[in-house]
Amino acid sequence: MYNTVDTLNEFIIERQADFPYAKGELSRLLTHIALAAKVVNREVNQAGLVDILGTTGDINVQGETVQKLDDFANTKFAIALKGSSECCGIATEESQDIIKFDTDMAKDGKYIICIDPLDGSSNIDVNVSIGTIFSIYRRISPRGHVAQLQDFLQEGTKQVAAGYIIYGSSTMLVYTTGRGVNGFTLAPSIGEFCLSHRDIQIPLNGSIISANEGYYKQFSAGVRRYLDYCKDIDEETNRPYSSRYIGSLVADFHRNLLKGGIYMYPPTEKFKTGKLRLIYEANPMAMLVEQAGGMAVDHDGGRIMDLVPNDLHQRVPLYIGSRNMVEKLNDFIEEEEEQK
Repeated sequence: MYNTVDTLNEFIIERQADFPYAKGELSRLLTHIALAAKVVNREVNQAGLVDILGTTGDINVQGETVQKLDDFANTKFAIALKGSSECCGIATEESQDIIKFDTDMAKDGKYIICIDPLDGSSNIDVNVSIGTIFSIYRRISPRGHVAQLQDFLQEGTKQVAAGYIIYGSSTMLVYTTGRGVNGFTLAPSIGEFCLSHRDIQIPLNGSIISANEGYYKQFSAGVRRYLDYCKDIDEETNRPYSSRYIGSLVADFHRNLLKGGIYMYPPTEKFKTGKLRLIYEANPMAMLVEQAGGMAVDHDGGRIMDLVPNDLHQRVPLYIGSRNMVEKLNDFIEEEEEQK
């Protein structure tokens, strides 16, 4: 007897009853995101065989060199989302301003998308796992018109869905619509994302710390003391913890989500307000980790999803992962503040 396998499309349709206000639009939008992910995955998997490695020679709004695959992914997701007719515009890490879709059907769309088309793109040339991060909001501007900036500057608590695609040894799409987190692995033989990780829960405790410790001396005293604590020997708390840092947020987050751990990007001398982007990276990952039972906070211990964005490319410090580990880090930071 064969076991039945839920494809992403079947799973989305089954869960449609959770969203009586959506009437199928959200389902179609997620399906278009999955379609674009398959196209990007195909190019990523043959990156060494075609002329899509290296840089375009351009610099994006973040001041970062644009990789050819960055540009490719940005274009493919924009085309797919415009074609869905459910999305009136997108904000992408690669563009200075929002991208407004001006077709009649798009202007009537209920949703906007914030997306990092290719996270970790600096790792492309060395064959390290990279990914796509996205979040979906209901627009607040009137339907029938093009999207407005205010549609994109909503706090993370207003997200109706968030997720990521990781292009690695296998390709996975992990997403939430506020009813838990589920993961789907792309089956190349049939070209479908199939449910492989149902109702993902991050362990309350973990044994992995993910931080760029090359910046250790630039971290605050509280963060440094926490890292030192993680390296102490203590059998009762299973320390020392393992240090694992890939430098691709999707890859680091995905591993910690499944195994338990904490990802940290504190303020540094170069990035005094943090490095990661609030609406493209921190908010979607925060929604995912909270739905999986974890935590995501900034350097002051404030909930990431409660922050109100004031700029499309606003940066924030990010501490995210297993609840007990994030709370322990908060204790060290608070103790530092009390001693000042």
